[in-house]
Amino acid sequence: MGDAIGSITGQTGLDTGLARAATKQNLDKAAQQFESVFTGMMLKSMRQAKLADPLIDSKAMDTFRDMSDQKVVQNMAEHHPLGIGQAMSKFLAQSKPEMGAGSDGTGTATPKP
Repeated sequence: MGDAIGSITGQTGLDTGLARAATKQNLDKAAQQFESVFTGMMLKSMRQAKLADPLIDSKAMDTFRDMSDQKVVQNMAEHHPLGIGQAMSKFLAQSKPEMGAGSDGTGTATPKP
C-alpha cells in the first residue's frame, strides 16, 4: 500500500497547472487573476488596520464591504492594474519563447540574426 504513494504521475492531475501556461492568453489571464488576488489581500490588510471605531459595525456591513471590495479589486486588475501581474506574466513568458515575449517587453518576438 505504501508503494502507491511513491508512484504519483501526471495522471493524478498534479501537472495540469503547467498546461494552463501553454498560451500567452492563458498566461495573461492568470496574471490578471494573480493581480486581483494580490490586490484583494492588500486591501483586506488595509481594512484590518483600523484607525478609528466605525459608527455602524455589524456582520452584515462587513459582508457587504467584502463583496464591494472584491468587485473593486476585480475592476482594478482588469482596467487599472498595478503591474504585478504583468511582471509575473513577463517573467514566466521568458521560459517559453514560442509565446512571443520579446526582450523589449511589448509581447512581440524580436527576430534573431
